[in-house]
Amino acid sequence: MRVVMLMLAGMLLWGACRQPEKKLPYLGTPVVTEHFRNGKVVYDSAYPVVPDFSLTDQDSMTVTPQTFRGKIYIADFIFLSCPTICPKMNANMLQVYRHFKSEDRVNFLSHTIDPKHDTIPRLKAFAGSLQITDQKWRFVTGNQDTIFRLAEKGYYVSAVKDSTDPVNYIHSGGMLLIDAQRHIRGIYDGTSKEAMQVLINDVQTLLREEAQKN
Repeated sequence: MRVVMLMLAGMLLWGACRQPEKKLPYLGTPVVTEHFRNGKVVYDSAYPVVPDFSLTDQDSMTVTPQTFRGKIYIADFIFLSCPTICPKMNANMLQVYRHFKSEDRVNFLSHTIDPKHDTIPRLKAFAGSLQITDQKWRFVTGNQDTIFRLAEKGYYVSAVKDSTDPVNYIHSGGMLLIDAQRHIRGIYDGTSKEAMQVLINDVQTLLREEAQKN
């Protein structure tokens, strides 16, 4: 009887080890195309990707999707004079940054939605206040309409001027996890510490997934 129980336990353990690795979902509505392959109709789904962009970071360096080639990154939209959610978002992003500081495959990208006031020197000073001295976390600026459009059409988050307050903005508090192929693989509440632990876990899952592709 004991031998049978040990065998069953071994089979259960083997089965658990054989469970497929968790994969993160692809976000966005896919474009489905129909093809004929080997005499059969097959359907391919192409999920949306972050479109091309060209912005400037706190070191006056141009940042494009090629900047993150072969890497995954976490993106958000903020402005430095934001009195409400941005301080929480920045503190939480800093927590995730510190967790992955020695992981070269993980980068961070914060877009200012107030380029008029968030100048390159001000972004540089802000990065310095967080003790960000490497190129893992970039704070980028550019044309405001371009950034608004990138937020809405590229990352599917909100970023608009507040019609009731000319110096304020309405924007998403989400942090977005982008894979090495520019797909959005997760969105997280940037004001929640609990959500940051979920994000950290998902980054680790995505790193394993990316490693299996290479």
